[in-house]
Amino acid sequence: MNEIGELRDTIAALAAKVRALEDQVEIMQLVARYGPAVDSGSGEAAAALWTDDGTFDAVPQRRMRGRDEIAGMVHGDGHQSLIRDGCGHVLTVPHIVVDGNRATGRSYALNIRWDAAADRFWVARVSANTWRWVRTQNGWRIEERINANLDGTAEHREMLAPSVESG
Repeated sequence: MNEIGELRDTIAALAAKVRALEDQVEIMQLVARYGPAVDSGSGEAAAALWTDDGTFDAVPQRRMRGRDEIAGMVHGDGHQSLIRDGCGHVLTVPHIVVDGNRATGRSYALNIRWDAAADRFWVARVSANTWRWVRTQNGWRIEERINANLDGTAEHREMLAPSVESG
């Protein structure tokens, strides 16, 4: 191979790596927007993170399909009472595997609540998350999120297990 061919190969390899990094950063930013959206009560902003028909399964409390149901959860009495009393949804950086226009991942989520009587915060919930994202015309969106308590249930713990292929 001549120098021009080697240079083209190098540029193509670098372009592919940059695209992969851009995809991962965009997905991480998508996940990072969830907590501030729900904790500020911005149901439409939270719902916009999903595809139109995306699903959010908060095991075992409720399964939401579509943006209207996700926004409705944020605007609902239960969620509104949480944020009025002091609550933060903190998601860890997900492990992401991108495969073309689709990606999968896993992460933790913590629900941290304020206890005014004790003048402190406490962790009310720690959960496992599995994710499916899809590239759309408007960028990456959540196609499916499954969020399940890490309460000793083997199935919930297994959600975090790395596959041999993805590490």
